[in-house]
Amino acid sequence: MPVPPLSQHCPTQRELDDLELLTSGAAEPIRGFNEPGSPLTLSLPENLRSQLDAGDEVELVDPEGLPLARVSSTLRGLAVTPLTHAQFGPFRRLHLPPAAVREQYAGRTFVPVTDLMTDVQVEQLRRLGPVVLVALVGAGTPAISPVGLLRATLRVAETLDAGVVAVPLADHDSLADPALRISVLTSYADTDPVVELAYGGHLLPELADIAEEERPRPDEQGLVLFFTGLSGSGKSTLARALMDRLLEHGGRSLTSLDGDVVRRNLSAGLTFSKEDRETNIRRIGWVAAEIARHGGLAVCSPIAPFDRTRQQVRAMVEEAGGAFFLVHVATPLEECERRDRKGLYAKARRGEIPEFTGISSPYEEPLDADVRVDTTGRSIEDALEDVVDALRDAGYVDLTKAPVVSRLVASAPRTSTTGERTSTTGERSSTPGSHPLRVLFVCTANICRSPYMELRSRVLAGEGGGIEFASAGTHGFNAHPVDRTMAEVLAARGVRSDLISAFASRPLSGDLIEAADLVLTAEASHRQFVLEEAPSAFRKAFTLGQFAESVERADPGLHGAELVTAVGHRRAGTADHHDIRDPYRRGRAAAEVSADQIDALLQAVLRRLAPAARTTPATPETGEQ
Repeated sequence: MPVPPLSQHCPTQRELDDLELLTSGAAEPIRGFNEPGSPLTLSLPENLRSQLDAGDEVELVDPEGLPLARVSSTLRGLAVTPLTHAQFGPFRRLHLPPAAVREQYAGRTFVPVTDLMTDVQVEQLRRLGPVVLVALVGAGTPAISPVGLLRATLRVAETLDAGVVAVPLADHDSLADPALRISVLTSYADTDPVVELAYGGHLLPELADIAEEERPRPDEQGLVLFFTGLSGSGKSTLARALMDRLLEHGGRSLTSLDGDVVRRNLSAGLTFSKEDRETNIRRIGWVAAEIARHGGLAVCSPIAPFDRTRQQVRAMVEEAGGAFFLVHVATPLEECERRDRKGLYAKARRGEIPEFTGISSPYEEPLDADVRVDTTGRSIEDALEDVVDALRDAGYVDLTKAPVVSRLVASAPRTSTTGERTSTTGERSSTPGSHPLRVLFVCTANICRSPYMELRSRVLAGEGGGIEFASAGTHGFNAHPVDRTMAEVLAARGVRSDLISAFASRPLSGDLIEAADLVLTAEASHRQFVLEEAPSAFRKAFTLGQFAESVERADPGLHGAELVTAVGHRRAGTADHHDIRDPYRRGRAAAEVSADQIDALLQAVLRRLAPAARTTPATPETGEQ
């Protein structure tokens, strides 16, 4: 009699990575899944676990159905019998077993790599001599995609005496992970040294294109807008209204994954059992993730009552490089029942509809929603503004205004009809015939900290400082006014109302960075964003606190552009205390604290950039000393 085929199971990507470690011998002394104290675990459906308990084997396959290994139950866990290794995939040639690596690269220094490298790290590698760059590409381990990490690592290796090996060491969020990391690296290096990369430095300019692909701005990233809520909560109506707004705004490819449409075209044949409903959500999630992978925007509006399934969809999207934006339409059950035109809730309460969410089946409210909207007593247009505002604040898309021309031109100062130099604001420069120092302030949205720094600097520097001030946001809005609370603080500290009302925010761009002589950011994360956008700006980009500390160390006789140049070559390091805490939506007291910190730093900085600058507080009434 022919032997019946084994039951098959396709593991998760993390489990497939672990399987490769086990079958290649890289996980030694771990030999199988689910061994005591091991982070290498395999989760199987209950029916397959029962088969293993009965003494049968289960075949593990890749997503294409290729059999990779068999597992069987033992007293120590699940024993693994290799069948073959993965046949395809980008850079598969770099996935070498430890024995082959030791034979090819014996005597070299082994260096694990998980992110794009910096100039400091490359100099470190040059000093090490022949090296093997061990790209750790397992699920959850690299800071960028596995393919992006290998592309970048190979590019760096071309400039060094270096080999490159791909090792699928995954992140298990386990206390046993550090020991596993050491064990796996040792299996490749054997007795050769393993050296960790140093921290710090600036992104290599030759990796800037990979950084741009791997870390797109939020408004360029693939996005999944996922609406969840009870039947009758208004989620589908809100989703359709948002779709209309997105289409009117333009600029993004858009796909609707509405529940009924998906049921007809993607999930035909599924019932409304709990298992099939969750399968339907996962199918929606998979399609949405693929849309996000290619930079598109997907709008989904299923009930999705269970947190576990929503988290699975989030993971799919994030693994595809997209952003997952969760909207909880939190209309109470009582209001949903009141609106029930089809009488579904009444039928559910009579027991005519089994497993009805909110009645006979639970709805698990999300704790990780990006925005919560209660539509009770509100028009759809009013409720939609909650979603629009949250999307804008997160930097994904600003639907409140169409793009407009920035208030400042990111170029050198223009010449007036009289031949005199003018600033980018249209005002005449305080130093006609010379190049004024252009200072660009940067925060997140360009409506709070950076406009405060820009407008306050104009008051503190006065008319004779020879400096032009501008600002932008790493995820800046288009043409928004100063945050109302911060505007009140500015007015109280001597900034004229016409300057405050004329302010309009804008997003940071490479042109703005290039045009500036000095870029001062509110936080270290903003400075990192600047350097990722323009790696060549590393000598002129600082946090405001870092620059203030740096100028104190510089020659007291240096000022202006000479000071910026000198500090660019000998700067203070970044530190947490340099960051200016974001006061947005934290009230007037938080805004005052932020303003006090900025004022103290600006006075120290402007005193050195322009000795003639007025650096004592101005009175609220006149803006003068």
